[in-house]
Amino acid sequence: MIRILIADDQPMIRSGVRVILESQPDLTVVGVAENGREAIERSRALRPDVVLMDVRMPELDGLAATRELLAAGEPAPRVLMLTTFDIDDYVYEALRAGASGFLLKDSEPEELMRAVRVVARSESLLAPTITRRLIENFIDSRPPEPAVNPALDALTDREREVLRHMAMGMSNAEIAKALFIAEQTTKTHVSRILNKLGLRDRVHAVVFGYEHGLVTPGRNTSPPA
Repeated sequence: MIRILIADDQPMIRSGVRVILESQPDLTVVGVAENGREAIERSRALRPDVVLMDVRMPELDGLAATRELLAAGEPAPRVLMLTTFDIDDYVYEALRAGASGFLLKDSEPEELMRAVRVVARSESLLAPTITRRLIENFIDSRPPEPAVNPALDALTDREREVLRHMAMGMSNAEIAKALFIAEQTTKTHVSRILNKLGLRDRVHAVVFGYEHGLVTPGRNTSPPA
């Protein structure tokens, strides 16, 4: 059972999302919040697996709430940002703050349910096409010299290959096919990459790959046909 907290300042959005999610046997809404401060308090009290966090809210916006919630150094939920626009400066910063992805508020119910499951499992990128564009735009605003991180030295050559393919938005099955390895082997590599680099999930592995020069924004970012 995936436990969810909904944080949005619009009652109609909260109610509508709750009805959609609770129509599924594996999803349950454990609470709601109408601003960022309340989202932090209820998340710490209720311990949800996933927080659906609106970007713009009163008192404390979703960006600040995400940063505070995930920087506490305690077991934290996955955060899925809700936004009205597919290009939103707040979303770039949300990824940097630790959010696991984002979803447009006008998405279909099936996409919402899938997004929650994907973020809870941390198995693949959420909305790869849009997320890749957001990441590329975010990285394009960074200094041209890739950041230096000693943790990269801990990756094997094969793990670097897997990380590059992850940054292309490829699933485990696609990576396995491209590298001629078993899908279970790919899952093992992904797990080791996240552990070695101290990353929360695949979204942040992709950001890490761009930031450290393993992938060039705008190039080699589409899976092979």
